[in-house]
Amino acid sequence: MGRKNRRLKFEHIEVLDAGAKGKSIAKAPDGKVIFISNAVPGDVIDVQTTKKRKAFYEGEAIAFHQLSDKRVTPKCEHFGTCGGCKWQFMDYKYQLAYKEAEVINNLKRLGKIELPKTSPILGSEEQYFYRNKMEFTFSDSRWLTLDEIKSAEEFDNRNALGFHMPGMWDKILDIDTCYLQEDPSNSIRNKVKEFATAHHLSFFNQRKQEGLLRTLMIRIASTGELMVLLQFFYDDQEKRELLLDFIANEFPEITSLQYVINQKGNDTIYDQEVICYRGRDYIEEEMEGLRFKINAKSFYQTNSAQAYELYKVARDFAGLTGNELVYDLYTGTGTIAQFVAKDAAKVIGVEAVPEAIADAKVNAENNKITNTEFYVGDMKKVFTDGFVAEHGVPDVVITDPPRDGMHKDVVAQLLQIAPQKIVYVSCNSATQARDLALLDHSYKVTKVQPVDMFPQTYHVENVVLLEKKA
Repeated sequence: MGRKNRRLKFEHIEVLDAGAKGKSIAKAPDGKVIFISNAVPGDVIDVQTTKKRKAFYEGEAIAFHQLSDKRVTPKCEHFGTCGGCKWQFMDYKYQLAYKEAEVINNLKRLGKIELPKTSPILGSEEQYFYRNKMEFTFSDSRWLTLDEIKSAEEFDNRNALGFHMPGMWDKILDIDTCYLQEDPSNSIRNKVKEFATAHHLSFFNQRKQEGLLRTLMIRIASTGELMVLLQFFYDDQEKRELLLDFIANEFPEITSLQYVINQKGNDTIYDQEVICYRGRDYIEEEMEGLRFKINAKSFYQTNSAQAYELYKVARDFAGLTGNELVYDLYTGTGTIAQFVAKDAAKVIGVEAVPEAIADAKVNAENNKITNTEFYVGDMKKVFTDGFVAEHGVPDVVITDPPRDGMHKDVVAQLLQIAPQKIVYVSCNSATQARDLALLDHSYKVTKVQPVDMFPQTYHVENVVLLEKKA
């Protein structure tokens, strides 16, 4: 390794803060920031750098001299190896504090806008077992621990059913107990793995692109309905039915048992035929008496309980009186649109995914909602002068874009049509801040409400109300 990139060691460094993407922050003796992957603010540590950049280092704690009072013992035996719950070693109240601080910091530093007093972050009542959807990957080459490698033992069975190792597309960590989805999730995954291994069903090899079993998806709705979807690399009817019949008999509570035969190089099912084996081809979510059909390809917020809290904030910020025309941009399956419809004159939803819009129309019909309309297309191409001329200038716009935020043409169109209010729901306060800066000429931010959808992780949602300046 060249001198420029050689690893450095810093001793007795105090961890000062939490930063982006789950990293903690400390200062090196030379004044540069160190981003640390395995420490909590308040720890005093020795740091080994892993990367050196012009303005900062990346590193990891290799010794702990003092442990932070913000620490808790992680529940999960896989913590630190699995990349899913990076903050499980931090007390939840501090997780919330750092998430709230990140939102405010991004809006002020990146958006450079004037902010009102921010409402305290809405924490999640459930800090574990809150996800309604999990996806697990089969592999015939399980990730071995350092101790296993050092033991020089030969492992005949390397089968795994779990998660991709962080940054390693072909390495799967075998999971025993995951604390993100309620039972019977763990039981289904473990019994499927045990049965498949006992009956010599081959697990997929990512590099060689061979093996029968690819992925397992489990969805558990707030209604208690349960969907299980198995993805096979090729069709072997005898083995496929053997496994599917086992699952159906072992877990009779399953509402929807489905499968996919996917011979592509990747695991995505959105361009694949999904076949229903037992039960019906969807499950239902419920929110304030509204029912939403969820099929295997449907998008639905992965924390059902907190989705309800998030949507209530959006509806409250919109302040509808029953007379407004509302546009719901990036509507997905139309959940927000239908959630606010009873308080509006009309709601128009726009979304790029055709299947999502099909779901939205079916759900609205089933919920007997007659004042919503849904349109499909790329937002920047659909949300045009012609579209607004045809459907009317909205009084309120609700927008919930993907992590990249809104396209600049969409922001420009919002400025042109100038609705009285914009409710901006975001899963990335950095791109939200960028968009708010573009809107700042004509709009004032009057309310800010962070919402924690994903306890034990660094992710946070944020809702902002923008009101037209006089």
